[in-house]
Amino acid sequence: MDAPLPAFGEAPEDPFAVARSAWAVLDDRGRVVGWSERAEALLGYRPGEALGRAAAEFLVHPADRDAVLDAVAECERERGWYGLLPVLHRGGHRVELGFRARAVTRVDLRSEWFLVMAPAEEVTQWETDRSVLDGLFRRSPIGLSVHAPDLSILRVNRAIARFSAVPVEEHRGRRMGDYLIGPDVEAVETLLRRVLETGEPLIFTELPCRVRREPDRERMVAVSAFRMQAPSGRVLGVTQMVEDVTDRHRARHRLALLNRASARIGTTLDVAQTARELVDVAVPDLADAVAVDLLEPVIRGEEPVSTVSGAVRRAALQAVVQNALDVMYPVGEVFSFDRRTPQAKCLDAQEPVLEFELESSPGWYFQDPERSRRAVALGAHSLLVVPLIARGLLLGIVSLWRARRPEAFEQDDLTLAEEFAARAAVCIDNARRFTQQHQAALSLQRSLLPHVLAEHRAVEVAHRYLPADPTAGIGGDWFDVIPLSGARVALVVGDVVGHGLHAAATMGRLRAAVHTLANLDLAPDEVLSHLDDLVNRLADEQEGADGGPPAQQIVGATCLYAVYDPVTGQCTLARAGHLPPAVVTPDGRFGLLDLPPGPPLGLGGLPFEAAELQLAEGSLLALFTDGLIETRDRDLDIGLQRLREALGRPARPLEETCAAVQDALLPGPSHDDVALLIARTRVLAAENVASWELPAEPTAASRARELTTATLAAWGLDHLAFAAVLAVSELVTNAYRYGGAPVILRLIRDRFLICEVSDGSSTAPHLRRARMTDEGGRGLFLVAQLTERWGTRYTRDGKTVWTELPLP
Repeated sequence: MDAPLPAFGEAPEDPFAVARSAWAVLDDRGRVVGWSERAEALLGYRPGEALGRAAAEFLVHPADRDAVLDAVAECERERGWYGLLPVLHRGGHRVELGFRARAVTRVDLRSEWFLVMAPAEEVTQWETDRSVLDGLFRRSPIGLSVHAPDLSILRVNRAIARFSAVPVEEHRGRRMGDYLIGPDVEAVETLLRRVLETGEPLIFTELPCRVRREPDRERMVAVSAFRMQAPSGRVLGVTQMVEDVTDRHRARHRLALLNRASARIGTTLDVAQTARELVDVAVPDLADAVAVDLLEPVIRGEEPVSTVSGAVRRAALQAVVQNALDVMYPVGEVFSFDRRTPQAKCLDAQEPVLEFELESSPGWYFQDPERSRRAVALGAHSLLVVPLIARGLLLGIVSLWRARRPEAFEQDDLTLAEEFAARAAVCIDNARRFTQQHQAALSLQRSLLPHVLAEHRAVEVAHRYLPADPTAGIGGDWFDVIPLSGARVALVVGDVVGHGLHAAATMGRLRAAVHTLANLDLAPDEVLSHLDDLVNRLADEQEGADGGPPAQQIVGATCLYAVYDPVTGQCTLARAGHLPPAVVTPDGRFGLLDLPPGPPLGLGGLPFEAAELQLAEGSLLALFTDGLIETRDRDLDIGLQRLREALGRPARPLEETCAAVQDALLPGPSHDDVALLIARTRVLAAENVASWELPAEPTAASRARELTTATLAAWGLDHLAFAAVLAVSELVTNAYRYGGAPVILRLIRDRFLICEVSDGSSTAPHLRRARMTDEGGRGLFLVAQLTERWGTRYTRDGKTVWTELPLP
């Protein structure tokens, strides 16, 4: 019967082993003289049927005779034979067997043939296994080492011999420490002992490795191991397979570095921060020291000039080598590279430069020979310089050194460094362009804001303008203090929602419009109504220009407009979507004014309302934009409480009050622009104001002249009497002729001598040039020539015509 085959995947035993193989003995004439029980089981012939018969008669099929004869001839020639032959089974079918034949010489010098037979399947499997084993030890690229229980080496393959540079036969009895160095040996032996103790295999565990013949080169190997056991269970040792995966490990490591660089470089639109992110990613995974040097114009946000002679500024520096920072120029230093340095060559050619073996010729590798010698003394041995180029513009260079790591830079490192530089260059250029645009917008914004506020006797003012953090962009906040007629003053704060050049330009247009409307002496609610119309027209212009919806930056404007009269102490206010102002009385009481909530500018169709209140002398009026008290991480109530505390001392100097508000509410960068305007009210003394109601009769002008002359004499302003009396006489005459009762004359001594004539008519006088033949029409012309300024403002009950004469 056929012998059973081993289970699939199990390694069969030697099929020609005496204990399990079939055998037969042939004499020199080819007759069977020996027949084993295994042969009977394998071919079906009992010993009595086989002994004495010629093997060729009953074991060879006629179709196989030629093959058998060839084998017999080779066996006689070589005195032995090994191979596969088909044999005829007793049942009539052919069986493929493996044969091992050997000639045996008897004592009588006659020859016999000893045949060992086994099923061909077992022989083929056995040969395959022997081929695999031979391949593992002779041809396998993966290292294989067999260790005794004490981890001494029993056998290694040729891959291990190539790895260790020790011949195969000289490994036996040695330990791994004989060809490996460093703590890596202990790590490997610890893992192998664990495999010996637990029997759990080790699968592809990556470990660093250094070979004694190349101590400066670090390799990465993948180790797998399994425990060897005898059939009885006795532990025979451990076999480990070692694969050099250095290239694969480095490729994976470089890919991880690239992914990390993508996530960490360019997180902000700040040139210096982007440079710092580059060095943080590159050290220590790629280099031991890295410096980023940018052309000077790049730092300022300007277009770079690609020239080797141009100065560079050190933007970032990182090193893990002790004392390396003492050798290199610090961050912020401005310098130029000598043309002999690799950095200068890189700047000039705009190509990477790779330098090896710096220690053999410590030349111009740093900024000067002395620094280069000191760097080499610290261990610097390899230098890589990569240009920072974005959109065809050279921005600077990145210099990378290795000192602590023994391996020199290689081509793959250069490719990785170029990838780093390319990513960083684009981010730096984006940051440079943002800086350029931000500085342009900031310059525009600053040019549109008031630089110095003129002193005014109606109020004492202090202000703060805090631009937003550069990453948020500039906003459209503004403030103003505008002198008005009658010693009054207008206080304005506004905010254009949005950021950038558009918001700044819109702010400038609105501020100019406010000045124009203020010069017309319009009431606060009327000023806001005209501003609302202006914003609507601007939005229509934008829509017509772009063919799209109105720009949100224009529609989102808010404004607070207040007029304070120091003669009466009255303040009139109106707001368009803006936060109400805060008022602090002289005794320290704080409150937000309850003003009618007008809509933001640009909505159109809704009216604005004004409110009036009386302010005591010494009161604080604080106007501000929403960025002061509203932030992303603070509630409005908390902001108001801090504002209350900062304004709680109304007698304190206003500059100190502004500083206290800033410290309390804006200790750090803000995401929005902030405008703050604080005014302390003043009241003109009664002796500086004189007012009379004149009768509506022809003698009114005469009476006005008398009162004006007497008052100016009392004030010591007789030198202004001629111009003032003439102006007052003309204005009162016009009020009598063309206006209505009551006619009121008021003189105010302030920075100017102010003469005001009010009447009950809304008809405004007009300046014109009278012809030679005209009998009248020259009065206002004379008034305009004799005074500094003149104008008309309207009230609920009529109008007031005023003039100003400068005081000495």
